Amino acid sequence: MPESPALQKMRLSCGIDLAYRTAGERNPTALVLLHGFPSSSRTFRDVIEPLSRSVFVVAPDLPGFGASDVLPAATFALFADGIEELLAHLGVERHFLYLHDFGAAVGLQIAMRAPDRVRGLVIQNANAHPSGLGPPWKATQAFWAAPNAANEKAATAHLTLEGTRDQYLAGVPADVGARIDASNWLEDWRVMSLPGRLETQRRLIADYASHVARFGAIAAYLQKHRPPALLLWGRHDAFFDLAEIPSWLADLPRMEAHVLDGGHFLLETHAAEAAALMRTFLERQLNKLP
Repeated sequence: MPESPALQKMRLSCGIDLAYRTAGERNPTALVLLHGFPSSSRTFRDVIEPLSRSVFVVAPDLPGFGASDVLPAATFALFADGIEELLAHLGVERHFLYLHDFGAAVGLQIAMRAPDRVRGLVIQNANAHPSGLGPPWKATQAFWAAPNAANEKAATAHLTLEGTRDQYLAGVPADVGARIDASNWLEDWRVMSLPGRLETQRRLIADYASHVARFGAIAAYLQKHRPPALLLWGRHDAFFDLAEIPSWLADLPRMEAHVLDGGHFLLETHAAEAAALMRTFLERQLNKLP
């Protein structure tokens, strides 16, 4: 695959630099790729170029991830503010939103603030219903219910090199996992070890409770507006339960859904398949635009 486009940076009104990549012909309609924990726009390196043949692509590094600066009071709502500011800077008026992991907590805020700007959703191992919160979430839920030091320690125990590696390999069959380059989690951990980065992660783990609290409002948004949607799911995700898929389908009964033989980081093993499915979906929706 070609190398990813070079990182650019924009100074946000809050005073931090936000890193991002763009590809394709600049257009008021864009595909916004929102990554999850513990990665960055680098996770889209193998799909940006093929997707840019169909649509203008914008792939930011969320604050405190990748090459973006740390936002001291990190919340998903403030992240959404920053992404909206970036899109305005780029002249993006309408968007498709790729939602993965933490990226869903950002992207769904953007979608719900301005539903008329949403042209579609690409959902990849992203929770928006209680059904996705299986047994691995018990320690985190205990922390949300009682945010004391002991519960915080248990909820953040994965903020280590080993926990970072598990995001890629936990629950993944050995032959699939063998296709994932160790440089991915080593780079993620290198960035997470920089000043202020682990504190960002701790804040976001706490703030994810606000995303969970909005699940009812998210369902109402989906059922009312029925955005066109494509679901791509790695079946071996150890963290986001397969039971989440029927919940998405209940809210978006005309959604196209594909379950692939990958893990939480589906694009590490199924980039070509995912890019092809996304291009078909995007081009179909773009042909409907006035």
